[in-house]
Amino acid sequence: MKFTVLVALASVAAAAPQGYDAPAPPRYDSDEIAILRDERVIEDDGRYNFDFETANGIVVSEHGNLGVEEAINSAGSFSYTAPDGTPVSLQFVADENGFQPQGAHLPVAPEFPHPIPQFVLDQIAFAAEEDARRPKEPSGRYGAP
Repeated sequence: MKFTVLVALASVAAAAPQGYDAPAPPRYDSDEIAILRDERVIEDDGRYNFDFETANGIVVSEHGNLGVEEAINSAGSFSYTAPDGTPVSLQFVADENGFQPQGAHLPVAPEFPHPIPQFVLDQIAFAAEEDARRPKEPSGRYGAP
């Protein structure tokens, strides 16, 4: 019995893969992009500033300082060229009022009040008619147990 268990364990050990395979190829294009400019300043009081630019047209600039309740307020911009060739530029402020981006590529909500579609008006009228037909129930329906 012991011999059978020993043979089974030796078979399992021999069947296990030995060593390591070569690393998998990267899943992305690994071309390196040169950094043309990289300037960073970080102060002890929380203020900071950084600017960088890459050879493929990415430009980033941001600065921040201590705001209300010791939160960091930031402002800055970045720009790049989208894969379809469209230039993208975004300016932002992030402070106690939240993140506030501005850019021509961002979607814009319709002006309010916008027109309400007819199917919505019809549904509201139908619901009002149903409410009018329904018998009134006393408000004490859910009394104490």
